[in-house]
Amino acid sequence: MRTDDVINEIEKVVRGKRSVITMVVATLLAGGHVLLEDIPGVGKTTLAVALSKALGLDFNRVQFTPDVVPGDLLGFTYYDQKTGQFIFREGSIYTNLFLADEINRTSPKTQSALLEVMEERHATVEGNTRELPVPFFVIATENPYGSSGTQKLPESQLDRFMTCMSMGYPDHGSEVEVLMNDSHSRLDDVQPIFTAGEIAEIQKSLENVFTDRSLYDYIVELSEATRKDERLSLGLSPRGSIALFKVSRALAYMCERNYLTPEDIRMAWLNVAAHRVRLSPRGRAMGLTVEEILNDIFASVRVPKIS
Repeated sequence: MRTDDVINEIEKVVRGKRSVITMVVATLLAGGHVLLEDIPGVGKTTLAVALSKALGLDFNRVQFTPDVVPGDLLGFTYYDQKTGQFIFREGSIYTNLFLADEINRTSPKTQSALLEVMEERHATVEGNTRELPVPFFVIATENPYGSSGTQKLPESQLDRFMTCMSMGYPDHGSEVEVLMNDSHSRLDDVQPIFTAGEIAEIQKSLENVFTDRSLYDYIVELSEATRKDERLSLGLSPRGSIALFKVSRALAYMCERNYLTPEDIRMAWLNVAAHRVRLSPRGRAMGLTVEEILNDIFASVRVPKIS
């Protein structure tokens, strides 16, 4: 299948992270955005560049610092003395795949401008609305909270990201391969498998993936369980339920199926839910992690039988 070809192309430069690559591709096909939380130097930027090449997408990157302002992203109008006219200069957001590097180092105002564009799929500058290219996809990276110069993203902003994951360090063998084959020099070897137009068509076609009524109930039951669990102070929002459904549906498509299964939902569960929930004082006192609680919740909800 061609999505497997995409993953194989990205693996030319991002070693030992097939599950992460798969989830990023599924999120894009589902029409969502990805947040990568990790330490610097583990390949987040390389993944984004390789993804844009394999999917045939235009790509822009902005290194977020305290002095980045909304106009840098959205664009601005200036007066051209030569022509005597006001001219609009596009910001970096007008692309298919936008990498927001270290999003938690910039100001809340700039973060909000980006999050609004992610949600609305268009940018409003000085009263004029400008549509973004289709497809439009954001990969944002953030250093772990507590790193120098970082500030924690509020829950309302985290909820806008369809999935959140960590790449982590490569295993020994993968890191040896990185040393032997310089990843940056091999980015030119990544070949396009799709075009932007084909990606847009796939996103539309996901609506044809059949979903049994019991699986809709299953997703809602999982979300409700997070809201009722005393170990969590914040449960999964309705937007989180929608994200779980959409990513699961994309995973079904990538498995060459036109129907959804509980296994698709299981694969998407942690990457969709973990950044949307918060530990309660009781959960922290028990020494539990969000992932452990979510795994407990998932195991406690009855899996429907699909006839």
